[in-house]
Amino acid sequence: MAIKILLADDHQLVREGLATLLGDDPNIEIVGQAKDGKEAIENAKKLKPDILIMDIGMPVFNGIEATEILKKEIPEMKVIGLTLHAERNFVKGMLEAGAYGYLFKTCAYEELILAINTVNSGNKYFSNEITEILVNEYIGKKKEVEEIDTPLSDREQEVLKLLAEGKSNNEIAKLLFVSAKTIGTHKQHIYEKLGLESAVDLVKYAIKKGIISL
Repeated sequence: MAIKILLADDHQLVREGLATLLGDDPNIEIVGQAKDGKEAIENAKKLKPDILIMDIGMPVFNGIEATEILKKEIPEMKVIGLTLHAERNFVKGMLEAGAYGYLFKTCAYEELILAINTVNSGNKYFSNEITEILVNEYIGKKKEVEEIDTPLSDREQEVLKLLAEGKSNNEIAKLLFVSAKTIGTHKQHIYEKLGLESAVDLVKYAIKKGIISL
């Protein structure tokens, strides 16, 4: 059975060019076209395609908005983003909206066919450029987490909790059976490791991490 495809792009020349190219494949059936996000949603509901090839920069509803709506209303239909937008926020937006694939309009015909077959089989497909963006995004987030969440020692975590509860260095020293000077050293290390500048910052951090509650 041929793969039923709906094309959504605000440029008629692009839509017709894709329809001509893909229509030559015996395993593909172009069931319709849409010139904007609103029409893509309406036609998808009416024509029930297997795959919707979606541009991002379209009027009324953009590709991200249309994909998000269709993911809820026709979850079995799969969306492939085909666009010129390489910015990370567009890639992230389409994937979070539920797209199964993402390619650039500069891709080769063979790659588009590969993406269609891959997505139709239930797997996701991203071009090499998109994969690189996703990997860089992951690495960037990992580094950010490592920088922010520098682990404290068990004793420093104890001191952090007690400081956040409003106890003084002397009070903490008595509770932990150490000198006030030792608590002062722990406090300094906590501030340095977590990048804190004030007691207010320390309390905010403790609340955010669930160490204390209001």
